Amino acid sequence: METVRVAAVQAAPVFLAREETVDKAVGLIEKAAGGGAGLVVFPETFVPTYPDWVWRTRPWDGHASALYARLLDQAVVVPSPATEALGAAAARAGVWLSIGVDELDRHSTTLYNSQLLFDAGGRLVQCHRKLMPTGGERLVWGMGDGSTLGTVETPFGVVGTLACWENYMPLARAALYAQGVDIYLAPTWDNSDVWVASMRHIAKEGRVFVVGVNYCLRGSDVPADVPGRDELYGGDDDWLSRGNTMIVGPDGDVLAGPLEGEEGILYADLDAARARASRLQFDPVGHYGRADVLHLTVDTSPRRSVAFSAGSGEGPVSGQAGEVDPGVGVGE
Repeated sequence: METVRVAAVQAAPVFLAREETVDKAVGLIEKAAGGGAGLVVFPETFVPTYPDWVWRTRPWDGHASALYARLLDQAVVVPSPATEALGAAAARAGVWLSIGVDELDRHSTTLYNSQLLFDAGGRLVQCHRKLMPTGGERLVWGMGDGSTLGTVETPFGVVGTLACWENYMPLARAALYAQGVDIYLAPTWDNSDVWVASMRHIAKEGRVFVVGVNYCLRGSDVPADVPGRDELYGGDDDWLSRGNTMIVGPDGDVLAGPLEGEEGILYADLDAARARASRLQFDPVGHYGRADVLHLTVDTSPRRSVAFSAGSGEGPVSGQAGEVDPGVGVGE
């Protein structure tokens, strides 16, 4: 098992501009690789941005509708030239890459909060769709299903992801623990002080390394041509997100961060053997799981509103949105 240097990237996207944000991400990937990183992690929906306006507008009012239309136009189809560019950047740098996108389902007009994982050869190996959007987020994102609630084997350990308040879903955490996760990625938008404590708790509970990654974004980062810009956003003092990016060890010890109020990259060297050794003391789904008392069943089947069967006379739709190679990242 290799050790890996992880880079947690706290930055601002080019707000609602897909290609420009991908270009910025490519530069940050190169910078992180220059710092020795083998795993580079960005926040949730970094491309083309987190839809912060859901907390500042009313549902379907003029500004909200215009902003959603812009987001829909700039969202990321999987796969697409945007994902190819990100994969190529990972391959050039020789790093594994986790980056959040507003994913547009290519068979509908539904958006998902999706976290993509590319291997060091640039291959997309997982697309995790957030299971449950929070509050106003439900105005822009659909709900994921259990088919993307998985982990991925890497040369440096088992990697799994839950986005933002998915991390407050105890059963979702248990599903990752049960798949042997060593490096637990927690991309987020949560700026609260409690989030820092949550990252430490999850690391201690699961005996895993936790990489919590957030934005650093101000009102002044919102371009003038964004619908409702002047009415909804201010200047440097109008914080959309101050950060909270941090890296935590499997005993709840803070290895780097929290980084707040500035863009930057945090680094830490992770050895999965340390997480596995810690689980000798406490394994939440092993000797502390108490299968004779407690049991969790996870449905990993895709949930689609339309299904094609051979008897219908219609062939199946090939390449369902959000899917990568069959089975990859789901319970592996």
